[in-house]
Amino acid sequence: MLAATEDLLDSWPGTLIVVSHDRYFVERVTDQQYAVLDGRLRHLPGGVDEYLRLRAEVPAAAATRAAPGAPAAPRGSSAAERDARRERNATERSLDRLTAQIASLHEQLAAHDPSDYLGLARLGDELREAEARTAALEDRWLELSEQLDP
Repeated sequence: MLAATEDLLDSWPGTLIVVSHDRYFVERVTDQQYAVLDGRLRHLPGGVDEYLRLRAEVPAAAATRAAPGAPAAPRGSSAAERDARRERNATERSLDRLTAQIASLHEQLAAHDPSDYLGLARLGDELREAEARTAALEDRWLELSEQLDP
């Protein structure tokens, strides 16, 4: 269900406010993150890592107000790792779009008037370009995956 929701939000054409405690979900499907800190809404250009850093800076007195037995906040990944995960996720979304585009171009080629050489050449050029971009993105995805999961 989570993957289906992520896929839907990846293709959402407008603005949407997502509220979640799942940091990986938030980082996967949003471009901007905000949090309520000290009763105020605050923009977090550094994402969840910035939120965790700001929360760690809260004075010890505020920490004692937490409910007894409440679990500690999870440790964040490094900014470089977060950026690599975001880039890999964005690359996956781009690959999905390119795969759909390539399938569409194959369908257009099959349905195109065989006597329209210029139209066929144009579609063929678009197909080759999409395939070249796919190959480059697949290489980048592999590099990022090796970085993240050695």
